Amino acid sequence: MIAQEQIPTVLDHPVYDTEGKKIGDAKHVFLDDATGRPEWVTVKTGMFGTNESFVPIKDASVVSDHLEVPYSKDRVKGAPHVDVDGGGHLDASEEQRLYEYYGIAWDEAWQRANEPGDRGWARGDGDGTAGAAGTAGLAGAAGTAGTAGTAGMTGTDDTAAPLGDAMTRSEERMHVGTEEVETGHVRLRKYVVTEEVQQTVPVRHEEVRVVREPITDANRGEALSGPEISEAEHEVTLHEERPVVETRAVPVERVRLETDEVTEEETVTGQVRKERIEIEGEDTGVARDPGDGLGR
Repeated sequence: MIAQEQIPTVLDHPVYDTEGKKIGDAKHVFLDDATGRPEWVTVKTGMFGTNESFVPIKDASVVSDHLEVPYSKDRVKGAPHVDVDGGGHLDASEEQRLYEYYGIAWDEAWQRANEPGDRGWARGDGDGTAGAAGTAGLAGAAGTAGTAGTAGMTGTDDTAAPLGDAMTRSEERMHVGTEEVETGHVRLRKYVVTEEVQQTVPVRHEEVRVVREPITDANRGEALSGPEISEAEHEVTLHEERPVVETRAVPVERVRLETDEVTEEETVTGQVRKERIEIEGEDTGVARDPGDGLGR
């Protein structure tokens, strides 16, 4: 369990689950009105942080600059929805529903809430306080909220102030972000093909030709060295060159895959709702500001 002085360290900081996965960012911390101890933390989840889930903070711990809770990301995201803007308090039925979802016995939680401890106003990071006696309250940064017998809370950007007869005009804002998704796979595959290659190479061979020499004084001795009339044979061996093919593997290039990041602009279209306020009745002579959002 975290201490009250650690609340500023928790708010607006990441919250991780049991597997080290980021669930979202801590938005509010609820205090037990009876003991003043931190009881719940709300976590902003979803692509744009549009969802807010309650997580018990009893067994959570602050590690470095983030909060670790003993629950999985999917379990936290599937927690029962509770309207944290509904007056800044948890009623008994909402809290019991959350206890049952996280497998915490309601009797055990009730006994823990009634153990002797610090009572009185619980302070967040110096600017906010939250409820003194009841079931569960919330501590934050700006503003005060909470009354005896219920659950009080203050958020990082909420200020509780009497509205009197004023009417609040709200509108939706569209927030566009990006997410990275897989679009395909590219791989390199090497295989062998056989091609025919033609190359011309010169080859030599021997041919026989008959050479006749007349008898002269220079060769007369050799010509008369044999018998005058006889039979004889003379054999000549012929040679030729033939092409020989030999293949050798040699490296020719290296091939690898690289990715280039290309930035393009895409236009996203969505619908947002806006409230308009108009005055009905007789003309009171009140001047209207063109930018006040009043209907005409």
